[in-house]
Amino acid sequence: MRSISIHFIFLRSLITAAALCALSGISYAVTSAAVATPSASAPIDTACPALLNQKFKSLQGQPQNLCQYAGRVVVVVNTASYCGFTEQYKGLQTIYDKYKEKGFVVVGFPANDFGKQEPGSNTEVADFCERTYKVKFPMIEKTSVVGGQANPMFEGLFKATGQRPQWNFHKYLIGRDGKSVQSFGSRVSPESPEFVGEIEKLLAAK
Repeated sequence: MRSISIHFIFLRSLITAAALCALSGISYAVTSAAVATPSASAPIDTACPALLNQKFKSLQGQPQNLCQYAGRVVVVVNTASYCGFTEQYKGLQTIYDKYKEKGFVVVGFPANDFGKQEPGSNTEVADFCERTYKVKFPMIEKTSVVGGQANPMFEGLFKATGQRPQWNFHKYLIGRDGKSVQSFGSRVSPESPEFVGEIEKLLAAK
């Protein structure tokens, strides 16, 4: 009888130990999984700089949220199809092609404010840009960029620099932070050492 009792106690100890080990293993597996899995509620930085927090339509009528360019170096330029500076489309496309993979974009804003040199419809402007200069960078629908009629983007650029466009192809260069802005007059070529040098400096800044 004593032998049976000893065997029973021994068996019960084995069962208890096995159960503890199993529970320990389950606990470890759950803990490990919790550590390995990123928190679904981890905050994601989706902030858009106020200057780029603008919505427009493209020349083709598609919605364009400029927040998509947050974190990039951006050139904003008012354009016209029948201006002495219209040839700058070539230079703008050249620098866009050269630097776009590094986080750079050109955004054109056709405007009929100076000399009535952008008289056509959005469709006509889009056709001219594609047919004449093979423009591939984003182009916003026709708008105004001067005085009290300036669209919100150009009004923000004026507040940032204290300078409004004096003619077609005035260029604003916006840093990656969406806050630092430089202003360049119409006579500054997009491919000039001065302009390209500033673009490269801003691209190098992370």
